[in-house]
Amino acid sequence: MAGFLNPYTIEMNTLSVVFRILLSAVLASIAGYERSSKRHSAGMRTFIAIAIASTSAAIVEEYLMGMGYPSSWIVPAVIISVAVISCPSIFYSSKGQIRGLTTSAGLWACSIIGIAIGMGMYILATAAFAVLICTLSLLSSLEECLRDRSNHLEVHLELKSRNDLPKFMETIRRLGMRIDDIELNPAYLSSGLSVYTVAFTIRCKELRKYKKHSGIIEALGSLDYIVHIEEIT
Repeated sequence: MAGFLNPYTIEMNTLSVVFRILLSAVLASIAGYERSSKRHSAGMRTFIAIAIASTSAAIVEEYLMGMGYPSSWIVPAVIISVAVISCPSIFYSSKGQIRGLTTSAGLWACSIIGIAIGMGMYILATAAFAVLICTLSLLSSLEECLRDRSNHLEVHLELKSRNDLPKFMETIRRLGMRIDDIELNPAYLSSGLSVYTVAFTIRCKELRKYKKHSGIIEALGSLDYIVHIEEIT
């Protein structure tokens, strides 16, 4: 691939370094745009900075090896550092949801792609980037479809009073669903509401066949003692 583009992309020279840095920045900006367009914490600048740092580290590694120095710990150190940096983007929301895991993995993957570009491994980098961007942008719809067809459902439930919980449990059972777990959400203790995370399994064949999760949530939300209910994804 490098030979097809231009011979200078194979050798270690000024033009090669500039080309690798720019290519890394362009690919990272696409991945960063996809994340920022979905309102995730790490956006274009974060992804570009990570990719450029990884590419630069790989270029330095390749240069040192070309000068006869043994392989250093620069690239492994960058990989570990990116993993540490991306960890704070993973957090639990007030609804008990794990957030930022995909973005964190995307940052880590982008750093590996940047290292591959810095080493001149263009086919590996572009192939990995194509798979990464398809995973980030396209598979979310597939995940949502598979989740909607699942018999298991986890919801964030806000009741007017804790005394309404038995009524909710009875309604769930009458609809042909089994309650697997109920957990009081401590983040809302001072709100005046009774807030729970509820997991249940849809056992009724009619519900499994004709009702999507959104339809079940909408039906439950019409109950007068429920302030708010939504699926935890």
